[in-house]
Amino acid sequence: MIASGKGFEGELSIAQDSDIAGLSRLANAMKRNGTKAVLQIFHAGRKSNNQILRGAQPVSASAVAAAYPEDSQEPRALTAAEIDEIIVAFGAATRRAIQAGFDGVELHGANTYLLQQFFSPNSNRRTDKWGQDRMVFAKAVIAQAQQAVTQYADRPFLLGYRISPEEIETPGIRLADSLRFVDMLGDSVVDYVHVSMGSAHRTSLNDKSDHTPILTQIKTQLAGRKPLIGVGSVETPADAEGVMDLGADIVAMGREMIREPQWVEKVARGDEASLRFKLSPDEMDGLRIPRAMQGYLKGAFYPVMHFTDDPETVQTYQNQAAPMEGFEKKMS
Repeated sequence: MIASGKGFEGELSIAQDSDIAGLSRLANAMKRNGTKAVLQIFHAGRKSNNQILRGAQPVSASAVAAAYPEDSQEPRALTAAEIDEIIVAFGAATRRAIQAGFDGVELHGANTYLLQQFFSPNSNRRTDKWGQDRMVFAKAVIAQAQQAVTQYADRPFLLGYRISPEEIETPGIRLADSLRFVDMLGDSVVDYVHVSMGSAHRTSLNDKSDHTPILTQIKTQLAGRKPLIGVGSVETPADAEGVMDLGADIVAMGREMIREPQWVEKVARGDEASLRFKLSPDEMDGLRIPRAMQGYLKGAFYPVMHFTDDPETVQTYQNQAAPMEGFEKKMS
């Protein structure tokens, strides 16, 4: 989206108009059989490093390094002018997504990316307007993206927002904070809310006395104002139905769709018996998983992928944050 926002090697870019042609081919391929194509856009903030940024120091709301992973680098606090530039860049990325033929964008405010960093009391220690109200950055980005939709979209175009409901750091985002944030989203122009968790059935990581699933609490907070997407450890059709029972209007799948890209087609024709729930490292080339992605799957994502050579493949992430959420600390 912008040079300072790169979070990992092999990442797709929507930072320049020159990216539109390649993204257009991607959007067309995704939409070939009537599927809708929605592009996540994000700035990694402190969830990056100077190697990925080719020598540049990561940036964030404040100069506070993340506690997890332990080798996180201290970011440089963004100036007010740089914050304005990033907000404009979100709008420009939305415009490019429209021009590339996508059906929507999802503002990725989860998994400890920059939008979450501005909302978090751990990473945002600012005393200016960007710290006095930690929602103001997200509100500005939503407004900028919606402005691009209004100006450039000649067809229905979705604007979604993704959140991670809790942080395990102290200080950090707690569920009560996220419920207030969700209330703001419910009254905003976004078309849906997407809740990112390693397990869709998770209850609070920080308040062990709270036994109500987080997804159900967010559904209650939205009070029908926006559709809710739930995700996390969904592998079987029964898993998907269970997430709907928690209150989700739509169920998202990530890891299982990597293992089994024909999941929807197989379930639709009653061929659940052939679904692949484990993945051999030797099968990744055949599944056309990009080499950069293969590196991540065999690295930080290894415990969550159900690899056939993993002796500990059973992991629900019901009581701990998953690696894709930005944390590597084990929770009991």
